[in-house]
Amino acid sequence: MTSPSAPSTRTVDRALNLLAIVTEHPPLSLADAARQTDLATSTALRLLRSLETAGLVMRDDDGRFRPGSRLLQLGARAFSREPLIALAQVPMEQVVERTGESVYLSIPGPAGTAMYIKIVEGTHSVRHTNWVGRSVPLEGTAVGQVLRGEIPARQFALIQDTVESDVTALSAPVTVHGTVVGALSTLVPTYRCTDELAERCGQALVEATQSLAGALSGE
Repeated sequence: MTSPSAPSTRTVDRALNLLAIVTEHPPLSLADAARQTDLATSTALRLLRSLETAGLVMRDDDGRFRPGSRLLQLGARAFSREPLIALAQVPMEQVVERTGESVYLSIPGPAGTAMYIKIVEGTHSVRHTNWVGRSVPLEGTAVGQVLRGEIPARQFALIQDTVESDVTALSAPVTVHGTVVGALSTLVPTYRCTDELAERCGQALVEATQSLAGALSGE
């Protein structure tokens, strides 16, 4: 006799298979997702819509599926329990040594936000207030720009006077196996942020995020 739980278990298995395929091969069309999981297109669409509602997948403008913000958040939080925070310490300290500015580690948060989860404070007497535990919008912020994968050619974003006036934010992404799992940022008083300091901070962040990404991926 078939167990009453068998249909629901099968649905969960199918949804998890779809989630794995989308995560491993983004962006993925509906047809490709259905083909790679041996599902009817209608079944794949129904399950993907459920995953999309939960924030585990999202659709591009052209309708293809990729990992959603909730999935990235869960992954980043799993990292943060051990390796992400621990492995970020040395790269963040190196940024402080090169720039004197405070450095934040952030991850994607819920409802279109970024969450600051770690700080290494700078050496200046005037420095940014500790924002660990605070969330900021992805829209219109340097950290939000890189967490959404909108990464400039120079590999770091710079935005002035957004969340706070008189503060210049610089941010670079931590990218592991093609997925942005976090970001390192400096928040500098604008009066102190000369072009030379901005470039130095940006390059220090890029090198630190590359080092951190390599450590996370075991390279």
